[in-house]
Amino acid sequence: MRTGTTNVVEVLEQRGFLDNITSADIYKHVASQAVTYCGFDPTSESLQIGNLQSIMGLAHFQRAGHVALAVVGGATGRIGDPSGKTAERPLLSEEELDHNVEGLRENLSRFLDFDCKKAPAKLLDNIDWLRNFSYIDFLRDVGKYFRLGAMLGKETVRTRMESSTGISYAEFSYQVLQSYDFLHLYDSEQCRVQIGGSDQWGNITAGVELIRRMRSIEAYGLTFPLVCDSSGQKIGKSEENAVFLSAEKTSYYDFYQYFVRVVDADVIRFLKLFTFLELEEISEIEREEVEKKPEQRVAQKRLAAEVTRMVHGEEGLATAVGASEVMFGGAMDGLHADQLLQVFSEVPSVEISSNRLVNMTVIDVAVEAGLSKSKGEARRLIESGGLYVNNVRVNDMKTVVKSSVVIDGKLLILRSGKKKFYLVRVV
Repeated sequence: MRTGTTNVVEVLEQRGFLDNITSADIYKHVASQAVTYCGFDPTSESLQIGNLQSIMGLAHFQRAGHVALAVVGGATGRIGDPSGKTAERPLLSEEELDHNVEGLRENLSRFLDFDCKKAPAKLLDNIDWLRNFSYIDFLRDVGKYFRLGAMLGKETVRTRMESSTGISYAEFSYQVLQSYDFLHLYDSEQCRVQIGGSDQWGNITAGVELIRRMRSIEAYGLTFPLVCDSSGQKIGKSEENAVFLSAEKTSYYDFYQYFVRVVDADVIRFLKLFTFLELEEISEIEREEVEKKPEQRVAQKRLAAEVTRMVHGEEGLATAVGASEVMFGGAMDGLHADQLLQVFSEVPSVEISSNRLVNMTVIDVAVEAGLSKSKGEARRLIESGGLYVNNVRVNDMKTVVKSSVVIDGKLLILRSGKKKFYLVRVV
């Protein structure tokens, strides 16, 4: 973990993280060790890259020597944050929420050091303190400090009230619960800084105000601009385009390829946001990108490698790179059938029983799989050096399929030319 005297808010500003702060005094506050928290609601069993900016922001605080608190919303997740939403979130069962909380714990442990001697990070769940309140006690002890006018003035509330769906009392109360989280963390952990996306500004400022009213102490809020690509599309905006941090929901290959496909207009900004590379090195990558051919995607591959290694480790990165190389004719050694099926998920396929496939000529397999229209076409393809089995060129017309080439006993991959693939699923 890097430590030093550089002011972490200045670092975040230089890297494009800073959207707004509640007070310029935050620069002075973080000049010495501070306690900072960021919250994550368990709406899914895995965080996604839409959460990555907040995770990285919290990790920057720890790397600068501060204490980082990751708070999982086991309680607030039962209500749902209305911020940035046009309709009420579907309520999850307690079993689903408990399952999701465990998934988020695993995700966050990849970024934060919980064993650091000087400033160990902590993983907390707000149900541990919010479950202790009765409704009457909460209204009496906390609710009386909130003014309805200020709550109605929050942008998220105002927007939802003007919509056709409106806003429920439960969602309206969310900012009170999150504000109390901040107060509780001040009392129990001496936490005086909360960070989050710009859509959290209303919730964060409500917490700052609650601490000021109840403890006569200045707390601080810092928000990040929501990350959009150059087309204006919010990253992780919906389940349809979400890229998850869990390999069970997004494969190593798909995760890696998401960042390889980042457009040139976004890649340098994403290197600053989603990696810990020093700014000088990122500037050098930018210079190299200008000198190289754009199709080589040097900056994108570095971005993909850094983020994939951070999220999935060296093994996950090796799998992702190996799978990517397969698409360009690379060897399939070390890759399993399940991994290759993820890579070739949209490739035409055919099922053939193992009894028929073993000792079947490659020519017959090519015809049955649909790669060649006839045996004559398959022969001509072999003669021209254009037929491959598992990316190995077939040179002999009499070549038959041996059980040893069937990947994990499940899969055979045929290729015609450079990029025309067909799958044989063994049943």
